[in-house]
Amino acid sequence: GVGMGMTAPVSITAFPAEDGSLQQKVKVSLRIPSQFQANPPCPGDESIKIEERQGMTIYSTQFGGYAKEVDYVNYAAKLKSALGSEAAYRKDFYFCNGYDPPMKPYGRRNEVWFVKE
Repeated sequence: GVGMGMTAPVSITAFPAEDGSLQQKVKVSLRIPSQFQANPPCPGDESIKIEERQGMTIYSTQFGGYAKEVDYVNYAAKLKSALGSEAAYRKDFYFCNGYDPPMKPYGRRNEVWFVKE
């Protein structure tokens, strides 16, 4: 019953298949605004969970436009290529992040994050 408004980024945990495409399962995460973090409201829907994301070091790439799944897959492949075989990062998932409301037509910011091991 508490309205918190939209937060950024909207973070989607993607689980890549062997060929680099994304599996059908995804996890969407929204940041709880600062004023609610000490005592977040309880979700009314049992499919919604409150989780604390631990600090992490990431490898990231940024791109613009209205991001679609194919864009995240392509930029994840570019980031993987840029990192080469020397960088140690989680291969079982990565984060797809969008920072802008849907009605913002220009100057959009999207990122792909790989979590450093």
